[in-house]
Amino acid sequence: MIIEKIETFRNAVPLKKPFKTALRTVTVAEAIFVKITCDNGIAGWGEAPPTLVITGDSLVSIEGAINDVIGPFLLKKNLLNYEAIFQGLRTILVNNTSAKAAVDMALYDCISQNCSLPLYQFLGGYRNEIETDFTVSVNSPDEMGEDAINYVSNGFNVLKVKVGIGDIATDIARIQEIRRKIGKDIKIRLDANQGWKPKDAVRAIRKMEDLGLDIELVEQPVKAEDLDGLKQVTDSVDTLIMADESVFSPKQAFEVISRRSADLINIKLMKSGGIYQAQMINQMAETAGIECMVGSMIETRLGITAAAHFAASKKNITRFDFDAPLMLAKEAVSGGIKYNGRKITLPDQPGLGIEQVLSEGGDYNGKQ
Repeated sequence: MIIEKIETFRNAVPLKKPFKTALRTVTVAEAIFVKITCDNGIAGWGEAPPTLVITGDSLVSIEGAINDVIGPFLLKKNLLNYEAIFQGLRTILVNNTSAKAAVDMALYDCISQNCSLPLYQFLGGYRNEIETDFTVSVNSPDEMGEDAINYVSNGFNVLKVKVGIGDIATDIARIQEIRRKIGKDIKIRLDANQGWKPKDAVRAIRKMEDLGLDIELVEQPVKAEDLDGLKQVTDSVDTLIMADESVFSPKQAFEVISRRSADLINIKLMKSGGIYQAQMINQMAETAGIECMVGSMIETRLGITAAAHFAASKKNITRFDFDAPLMLAKEAVSGGIKYNGRKITLPDQPGLGIEQVLSEGGDYNGKQ
């Protein structure tokens, strides 16, 4: 199973509504798609979005990493020796986790197709259905309340609410308005995207606890590198605290786990460099009794399908943040995961189950 060709393509899809967090505003989902073709005719696909404020990766850097470094490394290698290939992908260049993730997805797509298994079964097969939350972008309290009602009316029973812009009182007002609008039966989780300082985070979370706003968890309340501050928040509140931007690599996961800086970890393939290292993070967390969520950047159904295969395959992954394709104005691929409201069903076809990858004016290379 010799790797014969590695190709990259640019893709851009507008969002239905701007996606706003404490770090950025997104109106168009841009991405690099990668296609890896083997000598037996099997082809695998992957995706990498540029997320400068989180991964530091741009469209140009992703293309350069794949075309100039990773591609030449992979060409003519036997994919049946995939352990050596994934180890090499880790060390061939530092950082560039989005480029590595796109290639990693495509490699796993090829490998699981060769085994005639859907990727989630190849990785463990724990379940074939999961449920996603839906994200409420950070805006005024009134607008966020209306958005929350809309998402709940579409069948979502878990909302991931973005905060961390403005003062603490405004963030609390946002959550109060959402809770007032949606009632007590809908689960709310917060994501501050590093927007608070440790003492402010403690004060805000304690206030929300006192108000009975019933917050399931708070994701990345403080700066990514501030593990002491993250631990301070975790130790000072009853609400569960989740590490996100603090954990890219297995080494960073080890640091968070060994310090007990967080109660939960959010794994994203664009941070970990793909499924290979994401499995290491999850296994480490599971050993320590820490559950994981799998989330994503603003990705199309292609990237989210790969992440969903990984997430569905593991028992310790108990929360899922895969709403990004539902935010897009049009589809970039056919096949992959299927949505029925908040419910996601994994495809039964071998590999990722992607049938066709589309460009703005047609298809890139037809069916796999």
